[in-house]
Amino acid sequence: MTTIESVTDASFQEDVLAAPGTTVVEFWAEWCGPCRALSPILQQLQDEHGDRIRIVKINADENMDTTVAYKALALPVMKVFRDGEVVKTIVGAKPKPAMEMELAPFL
Repeated sequence: MTTIESVTDASFQEDVLAAPGTTVVEFWAEWCGPCRALSPILQQLQDEHGDRIRIVKINADENMDTTVAYKALALPVMKVFRDGEVVKTIVGAKPKPAMEMELAPFL
């Protein structure tokens, strides 16, 4: 099992925008119940599809510059990046089959 990496305002450019391939960024917070429910689902997706997509998370409360820049104000929200650009936004916690359907174009 690979652990989902955390990124920050300081590392976002290098870890996400300059990263090759497809990166899914989960904007989350400690107090967010749906974020906690989504965490094991994202972990499963990372384990099963890590060869095609990379999943990282960013704490929205601690990294406000990136959170505001990408308008990730309702949590959880996932932004799918490819070549430094957002190509999809997924809002809210969803069960694994629904998340796989949302991410199907990238898997």
